[in-house]
Amino acid sequence: MGFFSRIFSNNRRTSKGARKSSRTVQASENVSATVKDNLSYVNRALFQTADLVSRPISYLSEQGRLLYLNSVTDPNKIHEFILEPMQRAREVNLDRDLTSVSVEKLTNLENAIDYMMQGYAILFLEGYPVCRAIKVNVINNRSVDEPQNEKAVQGAHDGFIESMLVNLQLVRKQINSRNLVVRKYTIGKMTKTDISIVYMNDLASADVVEEIERRIKTINADNVMNGYLMLEYIENESYSPFPQILQTERPDRVAGNLLEGRVALLMDGTPAVLIVPSTFFVFYQSPDDYNSRSLAGTFIRLLRLFSFFIAITLPAYYIAVVSFHYEVIPMELFYQIKGSVEKIPYPPILEALFMELTIELLREAGMRLPAPIGQSIGIVGGLVIGDAVVRVGLVSYPMIIVVALTAIASFVVPSHEMSNSVRLLRFPVMISAALLGFMGIVFSITLIFVHLCKLESFGTPYFAPVAPLRFKDWKDAVFRFPFWKLNERPIDAHSQKLVEELPEGGDKDGRG
Repeated sequence: MGFFSRIFSNNRRTSKGARKSSRTVQASENVSATVKDNLSYVNRALFQTADLVSRPISYLSEQGRLLYLNSVTDPNKIHEFILEPMQRAREVNLDRDLTSVSVEKLTNLENAIDYMMQGYAILFLEGYPVCRAIKVNVINNRSVDEPQNEKAVQGAHDGFIESMLVNLQLVRKQINSRNLVVRKYTIGKMTKTDISIVYMNDLASADVVEEIERRIKTINADNVMNGYLMLEYIENESYSPFPQILQTERPDRVAGNLLEGRVALLMDGTPAVLIVPSTFFVFYQSPDDYNSRSLAGTFIRLLRLFSFFIAITLPAYYIAVVSFHYEVIPMELFYQIKGSVEKIPYPPILEALFMELTIELLREAGMRLPAPIGQSIGIVGGLVIGDAVVRVGLVSYPMIIVVALTAIASFVVPSHEMSNSVRLLRFPVMISAALLGFMGIVFSITLIFVHLCKLESFGTPYFAPVAPLRFKDWKDAVFRFPFWKLNERPIDAHSQKLVEELPEGGDKDGRG
């Protein structure tokens, strides 16, 4: 059991026990009044790295050293915020002369090195047992554009980028409230990635926030570079095929979930924001649902939910009908399907697996190749390969139709993570249909729904508001009622205030 526990245990991506080496850094020490000693310590701590710059500097009658990593600092900022002000100074007063937006006074060399890794320049002066960390980091951010995988027909067209500060600005732009709270942490022993927990203080559940903080603090790993890696450390069931944490790159979607009482997790270096707790129906919601009229939004949402069943069961249904239950086919279609299927030299399950795997290969090739070539791959796969395999007799025409409808249904899902889950689940359902026919499909779907009802996301039933049943929440989960009817927050978000505050003089529907 010890062998399997080591393989399947979660949250153990740490480096091996610290090997004693001649390159191990000595214990932390305070800043020395001698600049030479401080410089020697920093060089040993950074293993004589080539991008460490040590620049002599004079400040009136004082002599010192300016240390920084030229790979993470901006030379223009060093000249503007440090060198020029110190040259113009008439008396020794660093607190007045240094003009950077962030200047920290430090007495510990290890803290100074940590600041240096974040893009700070460290200033040592001879005879002073203290140093100053001046923020001169280089900023390379891409523009705020609409996410490629979450495009909206109507509404806002801005999206998160890899800078956490810019992402927090986009969230505060959406929610201008003093109740919006940000809590910052650092995870990853080597990467030391900044992460922020964002929530509405008057709406988010204190228990959910506390549980998120507990899970983040228990992450014991060297490499946590982005939110995609952190997701598996904090979700409830890593081996479940269904995602339990929503990932989004849209500020309006984050703001909407925060106002329902959920919590957002932002991480520096990744544009994806994690939303917890999340339910099954959250993954089938899209900003376009709320940017269009209620009837159109309801129709589109129901169409997406229906696509979940099509993407999972349609190939399995075809296999069961052709293999066991051909009597359900209308007589007008029976002879046409029979004439196409009887030429195939192997069972329908192999035919379906061949086509589904071919579609997955084409999809993966289209994603990895450059855009112009990816489009040509789709044309070649859809026209040339599809027509060739039918003419040769490897696949029947009905199977081509079934696979095409299944692929289209899987593309309808707004969430990429849920789309991947649907793609995986169709294969075991197909195998069950090949073994037991309709009984196998019913058995597989039953297991899937049992798993959905059992699954949780930070204490929230994953299949709410269907299980447990709460019809009041259906008006914004299954359907999309008019906004004046959406005056209650969903109970699955564990919000402190379920009923929204009404405007003065308004009725319970909020229409005045």
